[in-house]
Amino acid sequence: MELYSVIKNDRPGNELVWKSPNEDFKNNTQLIVMESEEALFVKDGIVVSTFEGGKYTLNTENYPFIEKLKNAMSDGVSAFNCKVYFVDKTHKMELFWGTDSPIQIRDYEYGFAVGVRARGSYNIEISDSKKFLIKLVGLNTVSYTEENVRDQFRTFFQSKIKLEIATVMKNCKYTILDMNTELENIANLVVNSLADKLDEYGVRLVDFYISDISIPEDDPNYRIINEAYAKAHVGKIETKVQGDDWGRIAAKELMKDIANNPNSGGMANTGAGIGMGLGAAGMFGNLANQMFAPAKETITPAPTENKTSRFAPKKESSEESIKCPNCGNDNSKGSAFCSKCGTKLVTEKYICKNCGKELPNDVVFCSQCGTKREG
Repeated sequence: MELYSVIKNDRPGNELVWKSPNEDFKNNTQLIVMESEEALFVKDGIVVSTFEGGKYTLNTENYPFIEKLKNAMSDGVSAFNCKVYFVDKTHKMELFWGTDSPIQIRDYEYGFAVGVRARGSYNIEISDSKKFLIKLVGLNTVSYTEENVRDQFRTFFQSKIKLEIATVMKNCKYTILDMNTELENIANLVVNSLADKLDEYGVRLVDFYISDISIPEDDPNYRIINEAYAKAHVGKIETKVQGDDWGRIAAKELMKDIANNPNSGGMANTGAGIGMGLGAAGMFGNLANQMFAPAKETITPAPTENKTSRFAPKKESSEESIKCPNCGNDNSKGSAFCSKCGTKLVTEKYICKNCGKELPNDVVFCSQCGTKREG
């Protein structure tokens, strides 16, 4: 039996968990653990001790649990036997994920049912090495990689991600093509929904990113919704076309097709052909009305000024008339008495004796200095 005097991580790759191939060790063996990992000693299927980063001399005086690991004497040297696992505690960056099938969602704004896909990345760390080794990896495993983590959590991640994306898209009332503005909010919701489950396996989700939510190009409604979105944003169509507006647009397009078709035989022939069983005259009358009728939601023209005929009798402007203080009647400039009630009209202006401000005839106190009017 060969006894080893040093235990350290000699893993050949980038494993999350690696089991040392050596299981028989001398008393006073040196254990070397990197600061970014932990070493777990396993005997008879039980984790008997865990070591964090540092250098340790393993003997029964320093670590009494070694007494339980003693196996036999070899060439007069006390020996112990156990399995040693090294668990990587660093953050594992850029573990990529993507939905394996489209998420069926109805677009809130346009009403189209489409399938959307999402993709992104995440990074994790092993927060509890013992829990991770026992519940997820297993004590008969030689190594456990990042790919194993992705495979282990793929189905679980898929279900949670799809649920959160569908929930947000239903509640936010956005069009699907605007959903990329909500990536961070959706990612935070996914992290919260995954946290408890991952904790059961000693794993912590450090970061979770959604890089894209989009409609696959092979989706039947991909082209339709993209065209509707583009036209709505440049003002070529309204986002909701219903009722008379739809009839007006359809009529305009039909009339354009008829006019551009040299084989139509003219409007009369086309009308007669379509009119069989439909009432051509009534139909084309409606089409014409719809085509030339204004849309429901058009820009209201600016109100035009009412222009008076140049032959109409001219009226005196209010600036050239004198308003009666008693009945409010407008009197011609220069009138001494109201033509309606006979009240004397004051035409001269009053000047404040204190500050010299010109005041209206009907004021009692000066608005500038407050002096009471005389007379």
